[in-house]
Amino acid sequence: MKTLAVISLGCDKNRVDTEKMLGNLSRGSFSIVPENQAEIIIINTCAFVESARREAVDTILSCAEYKKDKCEKLIVTGCLPQKHRDELKAELPEVDAFLGVNDYGKTLEIIEELYSGGVSGKELHKDLPNNADVKPQADKNVRVLTTPGHYAYLKIADGCDNKCTFCTIPSIRGAYKSESIEALVAEATVLVDMGVKELILVAQDVTNYGMELYSRRRLVDLIRALSQTKAEWIRLMYCYPESIDDALINEIKTNPKVVKYLDMPLQHVDDKILRLMARRGTNQQIKDLFRRLKKEIPDLALRTTLMTGFPSEGDAEFDNLALFLREHKLTHAGFFAFSPEQGTPAAKLSGRVNKSISAARLRALAQIQKQNVLEFNQSQVGKTVKVLYEGIDFDKNLFFGRAYFSAPEIDTLVYFKSDTVVEVGEFYDVVITKVKGYDLVGKAAGVSV
Repeated sequence: MKTLAVISLGCDKNRVDTEKMLGNLSRGSFSIVPENQAEIIIINTCAFVESARREAVDTILSCAEYKKDKCEKLIVTGCLPQKHRDELKAELPEVDAFLGVNDYGKTLEIIEELYSGGVSGKELHKDLPNNADVKPQADKNVRVLTTPGHYAYLKIADGCDNKCTFCTIPSIRGAYKSESIEALVAEATVLVDMGVKELILVAQDVTNYGMELYSRRRLVDLIRALSQTKAEWIRLMYCYPESIDDALINEIKTNPKVVKYLDMPLQHVDDKILRLMARRGTNQQIKDLFRRLKKEIPDLALRTTLMTGFPSEGDAEFDNLALFLREHKLTHAGFFAFSPEQGTPAAKLSGRVNKSISAARLRALAQIQKQNVLEFNQSQVGKTVKVLYEGIDFDKNLFFGRAYFSAPEIDTLVYFKSDTVVEVGEFYDVVITKVKGYDLVGKAAGVSV
């Protein structure tokens, strides 16, 4: 039995690919160990921005050191070899095979061929196609979860058709490709049977689900089908604002299984910058959507991602962004600076913003959002919220978990005490008693402290 380590880098969509690859590998005979003890190391990479590529290469080089001792085969999969296979072959001879985003289902076969001697690493480099528009070859329902057992990401589509000028995803992942409703319900059923309570729907653009498969968007139909499973929470991530219609708003509002949470990456709100980004919406349309969402679903938690430093972003354009953040007080927000990605239209634009200015603007946005989070957290004091319990913080001597307004790993935690035994993956009513920085503190209902 060979020892195997798998390292997954990048986003939660990449995580799902890793989990399905692990499912495929489970047909073989491997013992999972840390990378410093593994005879086979597989690194599933991200290549979205320069920092992700740098992290991937650093991880590859670090793991290549283990070939001096224990490691026999080093395999690199995912977005980085999909986009940069030729350069990697020349620069990283330590790697035995590079597999693209549609080769996850071939991993076991590749390992067997590497050990049989029938195919050399160099031949593998040459023979595997670099075709982003072919659907991955893997059993969609076979997964080895790398998340805690009570939540899982459900990747409903791959690729993207939006063609934002700064984004490399279409060139890496290809055109938008939806999974069928039937396949996703089958996969979700397996996950729920494994103990998953929360299904988190992800794709590059969740709201475009079904368009190329059914000739119309069918996200609402998918949500209703998934609601027939025993999942208790369904969370929506990465919703394109221009595709959020009345039907979806009503489904979020009325379906008790859909948590009142919406992740909507805006990137920017200034009309000039939006046009340069090839985003379809306008500042007014975004504001109107936010007002409509808050009117229809007053307790809706909103998360977004905003970019600063895009070419031609002057003080006026940045001020529009900062003003929007102050006025609309998003529950959660992430920020990043523009990175000129090779091959994208935005990389050729003039008016490049100095990195120091971009960094200062990032700090300014973060400061505004810090105040937004503080105000939201203070509004929760005295309320009783349903919390999905996830673990114990021994330093704080408190349990912790998430309420509906928080996605895993990126949002607010709720710390709480309880007089009775609590079990990971179960829901508990928690009375919020105070704010502790970015997080909340409370006590389980009935606690006499």
